[in-house]
Amino acid sequence: MSKLRSGFTTGTCAAAAAKAAVRFLLERFTSREVEITLPEGDRVVLPLVYVRGNGVSAEAAIRKDAGDDPDITNGLTVVASVTGIEGDDVVIAAGEGVGTVTKPGLSVAPGEPAVNPVPRRMIREAVREVTDRGMKVTLSVPGGKEIAAKTFNPRLGVEGGLSILGTSGRVRPFSCPALRTSLKCLLDVAVACGIRAPVFVPGHIGERAAKRHFSVSSGQVIEVSNEWGFMLDCAAGHGFEALLVLGHPGKLAKLAMGEWNTHSSRSKSAVAFVSVLAGRVLGKHVQEMPTVEGIFSALSGEEKKELGDALAGSVRRAVSERIGENFEIAVVLVNMQGERIGNDGDLRRWM
Repeated sequence: MSKLRSGFTTGTCAAAAAKAAVRFLLERFTSREVEITLPEGDRVVLPLVYVRGNGVSAEAAIRKDAGDDPDITNGLTVVASVTGIEGDDVVIAAGEGVGTVTKPGLSVAPGEPAVNPVPRRMIREAVREVTDRGMKVTLSVPGGKEIAAKTFNPRLGVEGGLSILGTSGRVRPFSCPALRTSLKCLLDVAVACGIRAPVFVPGHIGERAAKRHFSVSSGQVIEVSNEWGFMLDCAAGHGFEALLVLGHPGKLAKLAMGEWNTHSSRSKSAVAFVSVLAGRVLGKHVQEMPTVEGIFSALSGEEKKELGDALAGSVRRAVSERIGENFEIAVVLVNMQGERIGNDGDLRRWM
């Protein structure tokens, strides 16, 4: 079996371009590549398309390589233009092809460039590897506005271009026979290692939250990507005693909707489903939001818990119906910060 090749997110490309541009501006340093640190500490090297400047400003470009993932942004050029500013802050601005947030409920406030929190941190850290001086970093993605029209951005209230995304810095391939084979291998290894109560998570946010809130081994936590139906069917054939499903409500709510491949291109948004559930559970009209994260963020602490528990229950029932009464199921929902916001089922096995 040939291993699928991973790639890098737009956030990683932006951070690398920003670092290269700052080095050229301050040091006149030129190179064919640039090295940065990913969120989990890995150092990676990305090739540059170009780096140039005029003494007052500089810019560098990275071509996004998404590996073997059919990413709509694969091959686009991410450009970072930098200028010095007063103070010691790193200010991020949106240029051509990068969107601006216009609605509440996203992880970035309205009026801000659509650059998610992790890429923002990566960009600042990359700049700080070169200088402590204040810098303005303007990000551009030529052709990004046209590509963004084919994404969920217009419905999310992100206007004018793409979002700069990424939580791990890497793009991992999804949903193809080789990926399914790899995922099944992870499950087979867990069985061979004697794991009786695995934890299924969508990705890195879920994995970190599982290790933060529960006493689990690394081999016990299995990333299923978007292949929930496939992996649950595989799990049903093994003699597990229990299964914990843990992840963000925007992803896991899709299971309660009967959407078993949760990739955004292959499933419906969960916003409407969660909005209806919130109205029913809380007995009041819930403010319209573009994301499930936004729905929860607009609630009080008590309301979040009430809705989170109800949604976790809906997910648990859907999973139980999918795999039958083979073993015990529990569900935990976490927000983008990895904080628990709801659960259903007996969690003592993982405590």
